This record gives sequence, structure tokens and C-alpha cells, in this order.
Amino acid sequence: MEVYPAIDIMSGKAVRLYKGRKENVKVYGNPVEIAERFANYVDKIHIVDLDGAFTGNPQNLDVVKEIIDKTGMKVQIGGGFRSYESIAKAYKIGVENVIIGTKAFDTEFLEKVVRDFDGITVSLDARGGKIVLKGWVEESSLKVEEAYEMLKDYIDRFIYTATEKDGTLTGIGNIKRFWGKEEFIYAGGVSSIDDILKLKGTGFSGVIIGKALYEGKIKLQEVLEALKC
Repeated sequence: MEVYPAIDIMSGKAVRLYKGRKENVKVYGNPVEIAERFANYVDKIHIVDLDGAFTGNPQNLDVVKEIIDKTGMKVQIGGGFRSYESIAKAYKIGVENVIIGTKAFDTEFLEKVVRDFDGITVSLDARGGKIVLKGWVEESSLKVEEAYEMLKDYIDRFIYTATEKDGTLTGIGNIKRFWGKEEFIYAGGVSSIDDILKLKGTGFSGVIIGKALYEGKIKLQEVLEALKC
């Protein structure tokens, strides 16, 4: 199981939101410096351009490029990638995976970017088991399992985000596996090593950890040690 420390960027700073709400923000510092600390333990990080998520177009790729240049780490990034041009720009600066949320449901667009770029990832952002869009502010009637069935023929790498748990440190709840052999990564509410081991047992191939690291609830080195057992 892969571990992806998360850096959420807003106005050039590393922050965490509570349940994705931009009015509930806590600033943790310089994202480049935080990435440099993570680089002591892992070779890949998860970045969300929050400004991009809310505006529909990435705003912090200059910071992401600095992280890549200074740390040499691989990066998967989401947040506002709703155009071909923004995706191309991210790959040009050295990003390994661009994560698409809202725009993934335009399957003609998805088919095109999957054809032209390696590593495209779809984020299934859910609240109460149903997909949310446009920076998690727009609700849909589509169940997350239905979204997976709709998209699985186009893509083989997914992130499942429990948005109602994001930034809450309340644990992961119970998740039944609904996917096949695709790469499936979990995000939302992870607060302990037990949560991570439970996700591994469920069949997730990776886990994204954010606030638990920033608040000292989990130490990255301890997580990596536990997953070796």
C-alpha cells in the first residue's frame, strides 16, 4: 500500500480545510518546506490546488514546479483541471498524475486526455455516498458506485474521497469494496494507523494522509513501518 502525504495549497500556502469549506481554513506554512520534510520518507506526494478547485482553473502550478524542482519528488495533483490546456501545463512542469474530478463525467473529454497523457486519475468525490462536483460545492444524485461503473472503461486509477470526513480526523467509517483491479486510493478522515491498516484490508492500493500528519496524530515514519508488517 502506497502512502501519499497531502499538501493542499491556497494562495501559495499549505492549508487544511474542514470538510472542504474554504471559510474553515487553517494555515500550516510554506508548502515547499513541508514537501522537503516529506521527501525524507516518501518519493511521491498528493497536492490539491484549492484555488483551482474553487475557480475551475489551477492557480498554484508555480509552487508545484518549485516543489518538484527542489525535492525531486513525484507529484499527483488535483484542483480545477477542467481543460485540456491546464492538464498539458501540469504535465509540462513534471507532474506524474493529473487528477480530474468534475470534468471526468464528460467522457468524450476523459477519453481524449487518457489517450494523450499517462497517469490520468479520476477522483470520485462523495458526500453521503453521492458524487459532489465543482470543488465539492455542487451535489449530484449519482451514487459513487454508479460513477465508478460509468468511468471504469476509461480509466484504471481512482481516488475515493469521503468529503464529509475530509479534515475532520474522525476516522474512516466502514467502506465496502465496489471496485475491481484498478488502482484505488482513499482520502478523508484518516486519523490513526488502525484506519490505514483497515483501508489496506479493504483493498485500497493507497492512502492520502493530510491533517493527521500536520496535527501530529500520525507520524509518517510509523505509518511506513506498520505497513511493512
